Amino acid sequence: MTSQILLHSRCFFKTFGSVIGHYFTLRPLSYWPDKSGLADEVGSEDDLYNEFRSSSNRFGHPGGGGEQLAINELISDGSVCAEALWDHVTMDDQELGFKAGDVIEVVDATNKEWWWGRVLDSEGWFPASFVRLRVNQDEPMEEYLAHLDGASEGGGASMGGPLGPGLPCKEQMRANVINEIMSTERDYIKHLKDICEGYIKQCRKRTDMFTEEQLRTIFGNIDELYRFQKKFLKALEKKFNKDHPHLSEIGSCFLEHQTNFQIYSEYCNNHPNACVQLSKLMKIKKYVFFFEACRLLQKMIDISLDGFLLTPVQKICKYPLQLAELLKYTNPQHRDYKDVEAALNAMKNVARLINERKRRLENIDKIAQWQSSIEDWEGEDILSRSSDLIFSGDLTKISQPQGKGQQRMFFLFDHQLVFCKKDLLRRDILYYKGRLDMDQMQVVDVEDGKDKDFNVSVKNALKLCSPGGEEVHLLCAKKPEQKQRWLRAFADEREQVQHDLESGFTITEVQKKQAMLNASKSHPTGKPKAVTRPYYDFLLRQKHPTLPTSLPQQQVIMLAEPKRKTSNFWHNIGRLTPFKK
Repeated sequence: MTSQILLHSRCFFKTFGSVIGHYFTLRPLSYWPDKSGLADEVGSEDDLYNEFRSSSNRFGHPGGGGEQLAINELISDGSVCAEALWDHVTMDDQELGFKAGDVIEVVDATNKEWWWGRVLDSEGWFPASFVRLRVNQDEPMEEYLAHLDGASEGGGASMGGPLGPGLPCKEQMRANVINEIMSTERDYIKHLKDICEGYIKQCRKRTDMFTEEQLRTIFGNIDELYRFQKKFLKALEKKFNKDHPHLSEIGSCFLEHQTNFQIYSEYCNNHPNACVQLSKLMKIKKYVFFFEACRLLQKMIDISLDGFLLTPVQKICKYPLQLAELLKYTNPQHRDYKDVEAALNAMKNVARLINERKRRLENIDKIAQWQSSIEDWEGEDILSRSSDLIFSGDLTKISQPQGKGQQRMFFLFDHQLVFCKKDLLRRDILYYKGRLDMDQMQVVDVEDGKDKDFNVSVKNALKLCSPGGEEVHLLCAKKPEQKQRWLRAFADEREQVQHDLESGFTITEVQKKQAMLNASKSHPTGKPKAVTRPYYDFLLRQKHPTLPTSLPQQQVIMLAEPKRKTSNFWHNIGRLTPFKK
């Protein structure tokens, strides 16, 4: 395999050295040994381009049809399973849900992007990019230890006896995990260095091919990750005991740097945009040749750029798995035990925070689209203060002083509560009627009976009051359980606001403006707005009758508005109606 890659590399430079020479200064051809007799083996420029295109690894999965066949051959032998790198949350009964760290039995990998698998008694489709293959794995550690225990009866080592060079089994396992963490961390640093020096550095030399905005989109803040990871590795090296790895105390390193790991949030959020931008460029031949030349000059392994860029996304998810394994083989009496336990919780929280931020950023486009579908909108945009829908539903709003009830559709976002009126004929059209600032409101549970403030009899009611009592709003639900759900939702809204404040979660003005711009493009000025359903319907995914047709974003439920055919009858009635709401 190595000789084939080297042959491929030599052919590439010999035939297209003049082309790549326009991109950046190459090493002289004399640098590549044994060049004789290779020219005849090289095809045309179009052939080479097609070869690169066909071997391009999408979403970090190397190989093409040959590898798929190899995987399926292994599946036929019952020897392939996969480890989940991400949570896969799904509302589709034909998809397989799992959590990061779960082991999935791969049943069919014929399709490149979606595989069929089994977890316990559940089967379904799952995205291949969410997992990594584990072929011919060793038997579970519990069985291995039991095997050792059985061997001890025949004169072998017991579970508490030495395993390897004089270490008890559990201490040897801890040493192995420590060595694995240090090894993967050093490899990861080299990986980041190769991207920064092999790709970014060369791209910045070619201002005629790349703008700074393009580079920022493709590579995100990976240079910032590189600087941080170098510091983190130095901290690990100081705590690493080379002579006795099982005595290393690395848990404190994760605790000291847990806030710094949050910079991965920006990278993970940008990664889908990077894939889109890179996909556009890879349709142009000169960019295919350029990126391949970058890889070869840096002597990087044969993986496409999008595969390299996926690694930081996978890395931040791997830390909790490694720490969980380390904790498993750390005795409670070990000096590092409490720090490893705290580090595991800290890194789980980091991964959870990154996932939540990604979900929130994915949702702002849907919120902007929701606002654009509301008729007669007044005041500031919903995204100026809010980024998440907490709950929505129908409530009756009692108005003073007549005590008249009005049916309204309420949408509870973080920081504000928006209420709308439904169209009398087209019930999926909403008219803006107002909003309440939840930062200035207190929620009061109202008992059934006559309300003194409004002088009306109420049932399943609650009040929203300003601290001084100047502003009071009385809302009634149809059923007691609906009222309780709203009370929980108001409590959830306050908790989320507090959590965002503590974690520092914000949405930039650029992101808000871009979301509103995208929404305005979908509803051009002067054209009638498309009939849309309320925002909570966005949370319902379309059912996949067969194989899913698109790759979901990692660890995030894709929100999609169900499509439906508009009735011409209701459209005509709406045009002829003589009154306006």
